[in-house]
Amino acid sequence: QVQLVESGGGLVQAGGSLRLSCAASGRISTYTMGWFRQAPGKEREFVARLSSGGSMTGYADSVKGRFTISRDNAKNTVYLQMSGLKPDDRAVYYCAGSLTYSTLSTRPSYWGQGTQVTVSS
Repeated sequence: QVQLVESGGGLVQAGGSLRLSCAASGRISTYTMGWFRQAPGKEREFVARLSSGGSMTGYADSVKGRFTISRDNAKNTVYLQMSGLKPDDRAVYYCAGSLTYSTLSTRPSYWGQGTQVTVSS
């Protein structure tokens, strides 16, 4: 039902910041939204999730304290603010959506096509 399009990826130096955006073609106010990433040679991994109302959040241990997920339901947009970036954060980042908070990290229903983030040392 909903198409997701990521933007904001690019090249950033280690220690820098970057904000990713995920624009949805339709209303996302009832969906849990989140982010995944896939680094070169590795499997896709969960990064962050945010409940439909924005009250509950969850993060992978590797990004806690550095990344912040947020949403603007009026704009049908989800964000991932990344700070203190490390070379290991290099990956294609994917936006995702699910019907429930509990299933976002394992079984998203909707996926974006991804945006590349490259971190230089």
